[in-house]
Amino acid sequence: MGGIYPTLKLVHMTCATLTVAGFLLRLWWARQGSPLLRHPLTRILPHLNDTLLFAAGISMVLLLGQYPFQQSWLTAKLLALLAYILLGSLALKRGRTPGGRAVAAVGAIVAVGYIVSVALTRSPWPFA
Repeated sequence: MGGIYPTLKLVHMTCATLTVAGFLLRLWWARQGSPLLRHPLTRILPHLNDTLLFAAGISMVLLLGQYPFQQSWLTAKLLALLAYILLGSLALKRGRTPGGRAVAAVGAIVAVGYIVSVALTRSPWPFA
């Protein structure tokens, strides 16, 4: 499994780190009412990074032959990713109240922590 796998894993982990850092930065900007939140690069770069993150993840899945709904830890990671996307969207723009956006932001951060712990332990119950 040498060859390309270590490179894919590095790309995946780097993009995941950039995704979380970008999310936290956009949360800060939203809280501050910064016009940077509406800058074209702020609107485009996260999508480009997330596309690369997803492509690296899919590539690793295919290379390893471990698939969601066959491997419980990958299923858990995928479901947590969907929760993160939904909660992140609520936290940044779709939440109706500041309190609701704050709760969604905390939920999104918890989802990221869960995703990382599942990835490290390869268990859907990483805290057990």
